Amino acid sequence: MGSIVIRWAKVGVAGLVHEFRGGKDQLQEQDVVFQGRTAVFADQVIGGNASLELREVQLSDAGTYRCSVTTSRGSGAAVLQYQTGAFSTPRVQVQTSSSGHTLHCEAPRWFPRPTVHWMAYSDAGKCLPHAASTSYELNSENITLKVVSFLHDITANATYTCVIENSIAKATGNIKVTGKDQQHPETMGT
Repeated sequence: MGSIVIRWAKVGVAGLVHEFRGGKDQLQEQDVVFQGRTAVFADQVIGGNASLELREVQLSDAGTYRCSVTTSRGSGAAVLQYQTGAFSTPRVQVQTSSSGHTLHCEAPRWFPRPTVHWMAYSDAGKCLPHAASTSYELNSENITLKVVSFLHDITANATYTCVIENSIAKATGNIKVTGKDQQHPETMGT
C-alpha cells in the first residue's frame, strides 16, 4: 500500500483536489476550495478503489477531473466529466379566478434551466388537449431558478402531471381533478 499514489486534479484549479500517498492522505498541495471536503476510501485502495468522495457539493464543483494512479506495477489515468445541479419537487394546485380554473405548478429551485411539459388524461385514459405557459425567475443567490407553469382550461375527472426536467434530474407533480362539473372541481394530490 505504501507504493500506491492516487492524485485527483480538476481542470482549471491550480492545486490538487486530493492526494493519497504512502497509505495516507497528503493534502499539502490541496486547493483551498476542496479543503475539508474530500476523501478516498483508504481501506479499499489496496483492492483497486481510487474513488473520490466529495462532500458539501457546490455547483462550482462541476467540471473535468483527472484521476491518476501509480503503483509498483505501473500507472494509469482516467478523466471524467462531473455535473452538478439542483432540483426540487413541483407542487401542483388549482387556482380559481373569474375566468375559470387553472393548474399552478411551482418548483422553487432548479439548475441548469429545465424544460416543463404537462400530461393530461381523462379518467377513461384519453389524452386531453392542453395549453400551458411557463416562466423562470432567478433566485436571490443568482444561480438557481424558480419554475412556475400554469395549465389553462382544465376539466373535471382528469389527472394532470407537471413534468420538470433537465440534463441531470426529472421531477413530477400530479393532481387528480374530480367533481360533477368544471365550475366546482375537487382535487386529490398524488
